[in-house]
Amino acid sequence: MRTDTENLISGLVDELQPVRPLRFRRGLGLAVAAMALAVVLVVTLGGIRPDLAAGRPDPMFLVASGLFLLLGLAAAVTVVVMGSPRVGNAHDGWRWAAAMAGLLPLAAMLLALGDFHAAWIASEPAHGAYCAAYSIGLGLLTGAVLVLWLRRGAPTSPGRAGLLTGVAAGCAGVFAFSFACPFDSIMHIGLWHALAVVVSALAGWLVVPRLVRW
Repeated sequence: MRTDTENLISGLVDELQPVRPLRFRRGLGLAVAAMALAVVLVVTLGGIRPDLAAGRPDPMFLVASGLFLLLGLAAAVTVVVMGSPRVGNAHDGWRWAAAMAGLLPLAAMLLALGDFHAAWIASEPAHGAYCAAYSIGLGLLTGAVLVLWLRRGAPTSPGRAGLLTGVAAGCAGVFAFSFACPFDSIMHIGLWHALAVVVSALAGWLVVPRLVRW
């Protein structure tokens, strides 16, 4: 005769459904695809910077967009890994990428200390808020992909996962909108582009944990 415990176990087992395992390559591929889609949307709907169209990209564009892309990819890698926690699975590469990208707002702050008014004008404030808003919006593509990935997994640190999801999303949006943004001054990039990442990171930290908890 089956015991109550056996009946309970049997009932639980009968309700199980097969689930596709979370594979790192697939998760990162989805995040990269979302980033690429954001770039395509910018180029298709908003046009492309004149220097890129001419095949002569400004060095500051290459440096700044490269740093944001590096940080976005590093944060996305960490989020994908956090979806499948296991012993020895720590990835702190995003910290180094954040330190390098952080030089951009730091340089802007130092310039502002010398002549705040001139620095503010150089930041192109009339275009800056528009640039930051579009970057945040474009980053939602990558953010949505990473949130869905985390919901399928089991992140042990939802707050940290949310923060890094926001960082990845913000950097993805900034990188994409950089293809249309015509301004290359360190003040514009260090203020408005960095602001988009900070706002996205804070939003991710506050919102994502509620979305990934079952």
